[in-house]
Amino acid sequence: MQNYKKLLLAAAASLVFSANALAVDKYKVGIEGAYPPFNNKNASGEVVGFDPDIAMALCAKMKAECEIVTSDWDGIIPALNAKKYDFIVSSLSITDERKQAVDFTDPYYSNKQQFIAPKNVDFKTDLESLKGKALGTQRSTQAATWLEDNLGTDATVSLYDTQENAYLDLTSGRVDALLADKYANFDWLKSPAGQPYEFKGEPVNEDDKVGIALRKGDNELRAKLNLALKQIVEDGTYKKINDKYFPFSIY
Repeated sequence: MQNYKKLLLAAAASLVFSANALAVDKYKVGIEGAYPPFNNKNASGEVVGFDPDIAMALCAKMKAECEIVTSDWDGIIPALNAKKYDFIVSSLSITDERKQAVDFTDPYYSNKQQFIAPKNVDFKTDLESLKGKALGTQRSTQAATWLEDNLGTDATVSLYDTQENAYLDLTSGRVDALLADKYANFDWLKSPAGQPYEFKGEPVNEDDKVGIALRKGDNELRAKLNLALKQIVEDGTYKKINDKYFPFSIY
């Protein structure tokens, strides 16, 4: 009987060990889903783009199951801190202001902001020339911060909930120019709607680093994501994703 009990205990311990070995981490990933080519919804409602591709590649390296949860841009950080998801992969610039609310991983791409305006317009981008202009940008972005810090009330600035709505006002003539992330603009300028427009001047900010946001103090997950990011860069996975969307490196 004693040996039988030992066998039962050993079998139970083996089952517990096997269950633990098979267990995988499960995470929810916050993404806006309205910022092509970085993130957008296709006709089936699936979130596609550079950001979800990177997120899924990182999850594969972490051997984790991940689910994408979409969020309005304005509420994407509050929703993280409300535990609607575990981390954000949504082209979120690393800023000192945001660092007060969340932690960031190492940057997963580098960004810059640049104006676009009609090709047939001599649009100058020095501060004096921008005074009195009607300018547009998505709210709560580095571009919005730049316009506020450098022009204040010297220009009429329209803020939009999505980048798509900003493009709509540009094409309708409600604004003279848009300031936005260069790589999002690069993609839109190739579209039929973007053909009459072009980049103007030089980028106003060339030191914009984009990272993955996590709740404050989630150091274990941050370490896992940083390691996974290093691995997808080293094994060529990152380059494959990059080349799917851009003919140049954005890392």
